[in-house]
Amino acid sequence: QVQLVESGGGLVQAGGSLRLSCAASGRTFSRYNMGWFRQAPGKEREFVAAISWSGGNTGYADSVKGRFTISRDNAKNTVYLQMNSLKPEDTAVYYCAADPVLDRHYLVNTIGAYDYWGQGTQVTVSS
Repeated sequence: QVQLVESGGGLVQAGGSLRLSCAASGRTFSRYNMGWFRQAPGKEREFVAAISWSGGNTGYADSVKGRFTISRDNAKNTVYLQMNSLKPEDTAVYYCAADPVLDRHYLVNTIGAYDYWGQGTQVTVSS
């Protein structure tokens, strides 16, 4: 079991930056692949980024590639999402999630693969 708590959301102007954090409980955090997802009003939740348990492998949605960076600090049980060059279409509630399969050797970008979710943090980008 792992519990996840996101923070760092807020209101920012287009072109600005935000850094989201996701703090995890549990002794096996360093063995979970982690993901970030987002859900805009009236839309389905979508994949944003994922990182392997070691931090050595990352993956991104095309819409954020080159602007967002996912990273993790296993000593702090925390995963981050650095968001640069933000656009109004990035406005959404952002969720972090943990892949329950320990030491999985590949990243997954499907919602159904993630069992553990945080409560979400709101990101609003004004034009």
